Amino acid sequence: MAYEFSIRRRVEFSETDMAGIMHFSNFFRFMESAEASFYRSLGFSVVMIDSGIGWPRVHAECDYARPLRFEEEVEVRLLVSERRNRSATYLFKFIKQEDGQSIVAARGKFVVVCAHKTPEGKLAACALPDIYNQKVEVAPPEVAAAW
Repeated sequence: MAYEFSIRRRVEFSETDMAGIMHFSNFFRFMESAEASFYRSLGFSVVMIDSGIGWPRVHAECDYARPLRFEEEVEVRLLVSERRNRSATYLFKFIKQEDGQSIVAARGKFVVVCAHKTPEGKLAACALPDIYNQKVEVAPPEVAAAW
């Protein structure tokens, strides 16, 4: 079972503003990329076509401490901090190297709900699928506290 995951990304030119700093909206794209990679590493997807399940966000936030610049490499870490019957909470850290030290550039959070389409075409929350419950666990309290 897994509760922690990370990916490495490089800030691309198209992700920066005129000052060469990654635009704030791209932090959310990086978090979404980490989440999708986490699911793939466990053998499923952010869109589970066979069961009609998806993972819409009901909350997203990001606090910025240091800029990420064009060409910088960043590690995006994901931690499962909470799991309920129909939702999960993921915490994110953006780690970059600065003067030979690992620095937290930003912290983020997603709350995602497991949802399916009703016959009327609307989204409705549903229980987390078995494959999710079998493969994803919540981080131990001491790990989450140190996060």
